[in-house]
Amino acid sequence: MLAIEYLIKILVKAWKVLETKTKQQLLNLFLVGLLFWVSITLLLPTLPTYIQSMGGTTQQVGIVMSCFAIGLLGSRTWLGKLADRRSRKLVILIGTLVAALAPVGYLLVNSIVGIAQIRAFHGVSIAAFTIGYSALVVDLAPREQRGTLIGYMNLAVPIGMSIGPAFGGFLQSSDNLLLPNKTGYEILFMISAICGTLAFLLASQIKNSWQPEIKLSSESNSATIQRDFWQLCRDPALIVPTIVLLLVGLVFGTLVAFLPLYIKQLQLDFNVGLYYTAAAIASFSVRLFVGQASDRYGRGLFISGSLICYIVSMVLLAYAQIPVMFLLSAIVEGAGAGMLIPLILALIADRSYTNERGKVFALCMGGFDLGIALGGFTLGSLASVLGGYRGIFSLAAILALVALVIFVTQAGKNFRHSLFFALGRASDVYALNPNL
Repeated sequence: MLAIEYLIKILVKAWKVLETKTKQQLLNLFLVGLLFWVSITLLLPTLPTYIQSMGGTTQQVGIVMSCFAIGLLGSRTWLGKLADRRSRKLVILIGTLVAALAPVGYLLVNSIVGIAQIRAFHGVSIAAFTIGYSALVVDLAPREQRGTLIGYMNLAVPIGMSIGPAFGGFLQSSDNLLLPNKTGYEILFMISAICGTLAFLLASQIKNSWQPEIKLSSESNSATIQRDFWQLCRDPALIVPTIVLLLVGLVFGTLVAFLPLYIKQLQLDFNVGLYYTAAAIASFSVRLFVGQASDRYGRGLFISGSLICYIVSMVLLAYAQIPVMFLLSAIVEGAGAGMLIPLILALIADRSYTNERGKVFALCMGGFDLGIALGGFTLGSLASVLGGYRGIFSLAAILALVALVIFVTQAGKNFRHSLFFALGRASDVYALNPNL
């Protein structure tokens, strides 16, 4: 109870400094995010088995699930530029519109190739939405409460993921009871489309807060601020977060593609949707603390902790034999995600200028997308060599370990500073002027 009261005080304190219009914007944006993530995550526990029911092999499941990231990768760059040059709202609208249309597409195709194409199109939704949503939240958040508000606003993700997968898994396992004349997959896709449509309608009410024509302070170095995408790719301040997200993306892509099939192979009486729900609850709980704590103690310590969580979670999966071990893995993975994603976003926001954040988020989150794209495809192809799903998740644990080593040794300008920053003992030397 004391912890809850403390968190409420933190939130109220951060909330009081905001203008009334800003509060309305954030509340509306949060509802949009909640509906969007319910729409997306409804399909997480069911799409792999749907592909398999159509005759797809393990490798084909991995390839189709990875196609999601093709849309992500192919659209991140131009969507990031669009967010900076036009508006954050427009990019959010694109994301929610695709989330509404793609589930209908799954109903209209009846081949593995067709599903792969729709899956690639569906990937545009997350590319657009995460760029627009993250950039708009950062625009609205005061610098001194940035980590706190990013953490709270990103609670839409775990809350949506606690509802979507559990409901999706329930529909799939109960289709004969609930829908005697239809498959559970059909109603699942329609509910996903409805949630996406509602998100689009709410997003249309958002007002733009960032205008590209706003001039930055004359004290700023215009040559530095006007960086193009390829200049950002060479910035050491952004390379390490991108590589870390790439490796974590490989882990997450593996998890999404093969967890349902792994549980099915073990013949466990366990709703795979509960894995995502447990992970989401853990992510929600961690985010309540981590945003405000990172504003005080720095981002590095908690990013290191998140990567350790991913390592432990994948090790638990590799040796899981009973439902309890899957739930423990979910809790640890959720805690890792609850720390990593909002704090990486806060970190790269600290290291970028206002008028380039769309491009920066596109670059860094593009690493995550590429990891997802390669995860299911690459590790699925290696399934026989690795000895099945246990070997796949063991390799995922190694990838998370590599991410931790890179962050601890390369996050700063030299090894000593990187180590101290990763342990919360030093500030971020790459952070830009807090007024920008």
